[in-house]
Amino acid sequence: MIDLTSKKFGRLTVIKRVDKNKSRNYRWLCKCDCGKEKIILGYNLKNGHTKSCGCLLKEGNNTTHSHSKTKTYHSWHNMIRRCTNFNDLSYHNYGGRGITVCKRWRNSFENFLEDMGEPPTDSHSIDRINNNGNYCRENCQWTTRKEQNRNKRDSHLETYNGKTQCLSAWAEETGIAYWTLCARINKLGWSIEKALTTPVRKYRYGDKIT
Repeated sequence: MIDLTSKKFGRLTVIKRVDKNKSRNYRWLCKCDCGKEKIILGYNLKNGHTKSCGCLLKEGNNTTHSHSKTKTYHSWHNMIRRCTNFNDLSYHNYGGRGITVCKRWRNSFENFLEDMGEPPTDSHSIDRINNNGNYCRENCQWTTRKEQNRNKRDSHLETYNGKTQCLSAWAEETGIAYWTLCARINKLGWSIEKALTTPVRKYRYGDKIT
Protein backbone atom coordinates (compact mmCIF):
# COMPACT_ATOMS: atom_id res chain seq x y z
CA MET A 1 0.00 0.00 0.00
CA ILE A 2 1.25 3.49 -0.88
CA ASP A 3 0.89 6.03 1.91
CA LEU A 4 -1.07 9.00 0.57
CA THR A 5 -0.86 11.07 3.76
CA SER A 6 -0.13 14.78 3.09
CA LYS A 7 -0.29 14.26 -0.67
CA LYS A 8 -2.30 16.71 -2.78
CA PHE A 9 -4.87 15.61 -5.37
CA GLY A 10 -6.55 18.53 -7.08
CA ARG A 11 -8.12 20.52 -4.25
CA LEU A 12 -7.82 17.65 -1.78
CA THR A 13 -5.08 17.16 0.79
CA VAL A 14 -4.94 13.71 2.37
CA ILE A 15 -5.04 13.82 6.18
CA LYS A 16 -4.94 10.13 7.10
CA ARG A 17 -6.00 6.62 6.14
CA VAL A 18 -9.37 5.66 7.58
CA ASP A 19 -10.25 2.04 6.76
CA LYS A 20 -11.11 -0.35 3.95
CA ASN A 21 -14.48 -0.63 2.26
CA LYS A 22 -16.23 -3.93 1.61
CA SER A 23 -14.11 -4.44 -1.50
CA ARG A 24 -11.00 -4.04 0.67
CA ASN A 25 -10.02 -0.75 -0.97
CA TYR A 26 -8.45 1.83 1.32
CA ARG A 27 -10.35 4.99 2.14
CA TRP A 28 -8.71 8.27 3.11
CA LEU A 29 -9.83 11.31 5.04
CA CYS A 30 -9.15 14.39 2.93
CA LYS A 31 -9.53 18.11 3.44
CA CYS A 32 -10.66 20.22 0.51
CA ASP A 33 -9.33 23.70 -0.17
CA CYS A 34 -12.82 24.99 0.60
CA GLY A 35 -12.42 23.66 4.16
CA LYS A 36 -14.74 20.67 3.97
CA GLU A 37 -13.50 17.19 4.96
CA LYS A 38 -14.54 14.06 3.10
CA ILE A 39 -13.62 10.35 3.04
CA ILE A 40 -12.57 9.20 -0.44
CA LEU A 41 -11.36 5.93 -1.95
CA GLY A 42 -7.65 5.88 -2.69
CA TYR A 43 -7.97 4.77 -6.29
CA ASN A 44 -10.37 7.64 -7.00
CA LEU A 45 -7.69 10.04 -5.80
CA LYS A 46 -4.87 8.42 -7.75
CA ASN A 47 -6.71 8.15 -11.05
CA GLY A 48 -7.91 11.74 -10.87
CA HIS A 49 -11.60 10.83 -10.70
CA THR A 50 -12.13 12.83 -7.50
CA LYS A 51 -10.45 16.24 -7.25
CA SER A 52 -12.56 18.00 -4.63
CA CYS A 53 -15.26 17.47 -2.03
CA GLY A 54 -17.78 18.23 -4.75
CA CYS A 55 -17.39 22.00 -4.81
CA LEU A 56 -15.48 21.91 -8.11
CA LEU A 57 -18.40 20.23 -9.85
CA LYS A 58 -20.88 22.67 -8.32
CA GLU A 59 -18.80 25.62 -9.52
CA GLY A 60 -18.64 24.13 -13.01
CA ASN A 61 -22.38 23.54 -13.03
CA ASN A 62 -22.99 27.10 -11.86
CA THR A 63 -20.76 28.45 -14.62
CA THR A 64 -22.47 26.33 -17.24
CA HIS A 65 -25.91 27.17 -15.90
CA SER A 66 -25.18 30.91 -15.94
CA HIS A 67 -24.27 30.64 -19.64
CA SER A 68 -26.90 28.09 -20.65
CA LYS A 69 -29.04 30.69 -22.43
CA THR A 70 -26.18 32.54 -24.11
CA LYS A 71 -25.13 32.41 -27.75
CA THR A 72 -21.72 31.07 -26.71
CA TYR A 73 -23.22 28.09 -24.90
CA HIS A 74 -25.56 27.26 -27.78
CA SER A 75 -22.64 27.48 -30.23
CA TRP A 76 -20.71 24.98 -28.09
CA HIS A 77 -23.71 22.67 -27.66
CA ASN A 78 -24.63 22.68 -31.36
CA MET A 79 -21.00 22.17 -32.38
CA ILE A 80 -20.84 18.94 -30.37
CA ARG A 81 -24.29 17.81 -31.46
CA ARG A 82 -23.62 18.04 -35.20
CA CYS A 83 -20.37 16.09 -34.77
CA THR A 84 -21.72 13.32 -32.52
CA ASN A 85 -25.49 12.97 -32.90
CA PHE A 86 -26.53 10.77 -35.82
CA ASN A 87 -30.03 12.28 -35.65
CA ASP A 88 -28.84 15.86 -36.12
CA LEU A 89 -29.85 17.25 -39.52
CA SER A 90 -26.31 18.55 -40.11
CA TYR A 91 -24.49 15.40 -38.97
CA HIS A 92 -23.70 14.25 -42.53
CA ASN A 93 -21.75 17.48 -43.13
CA TYR A 94 -19.74 17.18 -39.92
CA GLY A 95 -19.53 13.95 -37.90
CA GLY A 96 -20.56 12.00 -40.97
CA ARG A 97 -17.43 13.07 -42.82
CA GLY A 98 -15.06 12.68 -39.90
CA ILE A 99 -15.15 16.16 -38.32
CA THR A 100 -14.66 15.90 -34.54
CA VAL A 101 -14.50 18.17 -31.49
CA CYS A 102 -11.26 18.07 -29.50
CA LYS A 103 -11.45 16.33 -26.12
CA ARG A 104 -10.71 19.56 -24.21
CA TRP A 105 -13.83 21.21 -25.62
CA ARG A 106 -16.02 18.12 -25.83
CA ASN A 107 -15.71 17.53 -22.08
CA SER A 108 -16.02 21.12 -20.86
CA PHE A 109 -17.91 24.23 -21.87
CA GLU A 110 -15.63 26.18 -19.52
CA ASN A 111 -12.57 25.14 -21.56
CA PHE A 112 -14.29 26.21 -24.76
CA LEU A 113 -15.16 29.58 -23.23
CA GLU A 114 -11.61 30.03 -21.93
CA ASP A 115 -10.09 29.33 -25.35
CA MET A 116 -12.55 31.18 -27.58
CA GLY A 117 -14.03 33.89 -25.37
CA GLU A 118 -17.40 35.42 -26.17
CA PRO A 119 -18.26 36.16 -29.83
CA PRO A 120 -17.60 39.82 -30.74
CA THR A 121 -21.20 40.38 -31.90
CA ASP A 122 -24.46 38.46 -32.27
CA SER A 123 -23.62 38.11 -35.97
CA HIS A 124 -20.54 35.99 -35.22
CA SER A 125 -20.56 32.20 -34.90
CA ILE A 126 -17.93 29.48 -34.54
CA ASP A 127 -16.05 28.67 -37.74
CA ARG A 128 -13.19 26.35 -38.69
CA ILE A 129 -10.28 28.03 -40.47
CA ASN A 130 -9.56 24.83 -42.40
CA ASN A 131 -12.97 23.61 -43.50
CA ASN A 132 -11.72 20.02 -43.52
CA GLY A 133 -10.16 20.25 -40.06
CA ASN A 134 -11.60 19.55 -36.62
CA TYR A 135 -13.02 21.83 -33.96
CA CYS A 136 -10.11 22.87 -31.73
CA ARG A 137 -8.47 26.05 -30.49
CA GLU A 138 -5.93 26.13 -33.32
CA ASN A 139 -8.52 25.77 -36.08
CA CYS A 140 -11.44 27.90 -34.88
CA GLN A 141 -12.42 31.53 -34.82
CA TRP A 142 -15.55 33.66 -34.44
CA THR A 143 -16.65 34.88 -37.88
CA THR A 144 -19.68 36.40 -39.59
CA ARG A 145 -21.88 34.51 -42.03
CA LYS A 146 -20.24 36.33 -44.95
CA GLU A 147 -16.77 35.25 -43.82
CA GLN A 148 -17.94 31.66 -43.29
CA ASN A 149 -19.45 31.44 -46.76
CA ARG A 150 -16.21 32.71 -48.23
CA ASN A 151 -14.22 30.14 -46.27
CA LYS A 152 -16.44 27.29 -47.51
CA ARG A 153 -16.20 28.47 -51.11
CA ASP A 154 -12.46 29.11 -51.09
CA SER A 155 -10.40 26.48 -49.27
CA HIS A 156 -7.13 27.78 -50.77
CA LEU A 157 -5.30 28.95 -47.62
CA GLU A 158 -2.13 31.02 -47.82
CA THR A 159 0.14 32.30 -45.04
CA TYR A 160 1.95 35.63 -45.25
CA ASN A 161 3.65 37.53 -42.42
CA GLY A 162 2.32 35.00 -39.91
CA LYS A 163 -1.31 35.44 -41.00
CA THR A 164 -3.26 32.59 -42.61
CA GLN A 165 -6.49 33.13 -44.54
CA CYS A 166 -8.20 32.06 -47.74
CA LEU A 167 -7.10 33.59 -51.02
CA SER A 168 -10.33 35.54 -51.48
CA ALA A 169 -9.68 37.22 -48.12
CA TRP A 170 -6.19 38.18 -49.29
CA ALA A 171 -7.74 39.55 -52.49
CA GLU A 172 -10.14 41.68 -50.47
CA GLU A 173 -7.37 42.90 -48.17
CA THR A 174 -4.86 43.79 -50.91
CA GLY A 175 -7.28 45.03 -53.55
CA ILE A 176 -5.82 42.59 -56.10
CA ALA A 177 -8.44 40.59 -58.00
CA TYR A 178 -8.94 37.02 -56.77
CA TRP A 179 -8.35 35.51 -60.21
CA THR A 180 -5.19 37.58 -60.61
CA LEU A 181 -3.82 36.09 -57.39
CA CYS A 182 -4.82 32.59 -58.54
CA ALA A 183 -3.00 33.09 -61.84
CA ARG A 184 0.10 34.47 -60.16
CA ILE A 185 0.37 31.53 -57.77
CA ASN A 186 -0.96 28.61 -59.83
CA LYS A 187 0.05 29.56 -63.39
CA LEU A 188 3.13 31.71 -62.91
CA GLY A 189 4.42 29.90 -59.82
CA TRP A 190 4.93 33.07 -57.79
CA SER A 191 5.50 32.95 -54.05
CA ILE A 192 2.64 34.23 -51.90
CA GLU A 193 4.76 37.24 -50.90
CA LYS A 194 5.40 38.24 -54.51
CA ALA A 195 1.79 37.62 -55.48
CA LEU A 196 0.47 39.86 -52.71
CA THR A 197 3.00 42.69 -52.93
CA THR A 198 3.50 43.15 -56.68
CA PRO A 199 1.27 45.97 -57.99
CA VAL A 200 -1.08 45.17 -60.86
CA ARG A 201 -0.20 46.95 -64.10
CA LYS A 202 -3.25 48.74 -65.45
CA TYR A 203 -4.25 48.54 -69.10
CA ARG A 204 -7.04 50.15 -71.00
CA TYR A 205 -9.17 47.03 -71.08
CA GLY A 206 -8.57 45.93 -67.52
CA ASP A 207 -5.90 44.39 -65.37
CA LYS A 208 -3.18 42.31 -66.87
CA ILE A 209 -2.44 39.12 -64.95
CA THR A 210 0.88 40.43 -63.70
